[in-house]
Amino acid sequence: MAVYDFFLVCFVATNFCLFFWQHAQNDKDQDLMGKSNEAVIAATAAKWQFKKRFLPVYLLVFGADWLQGPYIYTLYKDQKGLSEATVAYLFTTGFFAAAISASFVGALADRHGRKAACLFFCVAYSLSCLTVLSNSIFILFAGRILGGVSSTLMYSVFESWMVTEYHRQHMGHTGGSLSDIFGLMTTLNGIIAILAGLFAEAIVDFTKNQVAPFLSAVVCLVLAYSLISNQWGENYGDSAKGDGLLPRDEDEVYQEKEQNGFKYILKDQRLWALCITSCCFEGSMYLWIFFKFPALKLAHKEAGQDSDLPFGIIFAALMCAMMLGSQFFTSYTALKLPVSSTMLLTVTLSIASFCFIVPVLTHSETITFWCFCLFEICCGIYFPSMAHLKEKIIDDGVRAKIYGIMRIPLNVFVVVGLMLTQDGLRHRENVFIICSGGLICAAAALGSLITK
Repeated sequence: MAVYDFFLVCFVATNFCLFFWQHAQNDKDQDLMGKSNEAVIAATAAKWQFKKRFLPVYLLVFGADWLQGPYIYTLYKDQKGLSEATVAYLFTTGFFAAAISASFVGALADRHGRKAACLFFCVAYSLSCLTVLSNSIFILFAGRILGGVSSTLMYSVFESWMVTEYHRQHMGHTGGSLSDIFGLMTTLNGIIAILAGLFAEAIVDFTKNQVAPFLSAVVCLVLAYSLISNQWGENYGDSAKGDGLLPRDEDEVYQEKEQNGFKYILKDQRLWALCITSCCFEGSMYLWIFFKFPALKLAHKEAGQDSDLPFGIIFAALMCAMMLGSQFFTSYTALKLPVSSTMLLTVTLSIASFCFIVPVLTHSETITFWCFCLFEICCGIYFPSMAHLKEKIIDDGVRAKIYGIMRIPLNVFVVVGLMLTQDGLRHRENVFIICSGGLICAAAALGSLITK
């Protein structure tokens, strides 16, 4: 068990060191700006106010999602007494609904407003959480459908609103970028994940009911709804014809790129490379979440250990590893090194592929856990890197639509993976091999853009 404690302490210490280093660098930069350019100071203050409007909502929304994670399986399986097959169908239904909704919810958000879509998300996800109060299988399946639609909205409209609003307010004109916000989002998300997991466990122990985290998630969503309503302005798609403030005329003839989001992606090699990357990395991540603890339990057993694994310590260490990756990305972008974001992401994908293949070659508990921590570091680098590339490549006018469509192959990948899931070591190793190969393909697709 000491290895898990050791990794956790190392990650916490490294995160603190990086945090204080970044803070010192920011203070130094502000001192320099104070001596040279008052306009830059004003822009920095405006950016800080922008973060204060967006980040609390972002953290409440993802906190609501993290609160449900530790108990959604056991709630269905143990408290409600559903069969393993039924639970698998519920999970598959959620991803299937996410895949279908991804083809149109982004376009609706672009047309009717990203703020409105965010408000709709809060209502839909709250209803999804409330369905667990019922024992009706039909209501539970309806809850998974609402959860799938909400998942698509969560990963598309919030970031679309933020990026478009940032551009609309011309915050990048003073030489700044969104990279530090993307890095901060991932870092804070890791902290919220740890706190939400601890809170969910505590409230279940207190209430003796696994529904409690889902009701707590509703509280978070109500607070997010209130903040969005009172503090956010609306923005729309089709920013090419204006500043994104006014909705489009319902009878306006679409531009070619707005008629078919799929054609828009296929005509841009950069976008389909990002689609492949999103599908392979995030799809592998979701499957890894499903298989990581069985893999560690097998390695633990083969090491001759009969004790239970410290799952709380393991989860905390993995989340700290993800935070380390996001802080690395923030520090890396602040240094303005000559290596591009595309190259950084390509290297990250290659390392992630290595993290899947090594546990297949060796069942060492320490090496397997080390690979899983390294993969979480890759996750911490991947999400802000991917967000940065999408911000640069995708037009604000169709941002939510394209973000949604890019999640279709990802959800299909996960649905197929879950439907084919079988018990046993051989199947798990085959999944890891497929994920490793997919990550190499994604790295090759991105690498082809670098050489051009």
